[in-house]
Amino acid sequence: MKTVLAISAAAVALAVSAPAHATGAIKCNAGPQSGWKSQAVLTAKLVKEGWQVRKAKVDGGCYEVYGTTPKGERVEAYFHPVTLENLYIARRGQVLYRKQGY
Repeated sequence: MKTVLAISAAAVALAVSAPAHATGAIKCNAGPQSGWKSQAVLTAKLVKEGWQVRKAKVDGGCYEVYGTTPKGERVEAYFHPVTLENLYIARRGQVLYRKQGY
């Protein structure tokens, strides 16, 4: 029993101390963030296009969005933070769209 508790404690300590890693599906070379459009602008654009946005964050120098497309697909999508251009869309590990060069 003590061995199981020690292993469990070690696993919890390792998980808590491990750094968070970005998924890194896409990398953007978008320059300094001072030149980026805001996440609020991206979210408003997507909502206007019929998306439902659950979460938006920075990942790999891009905006990563978790949401539902106008077609009703729950996806993870990446957008360029300067142009707000759609670069990548995936659903459950399946790539639905990937802009050439990304």
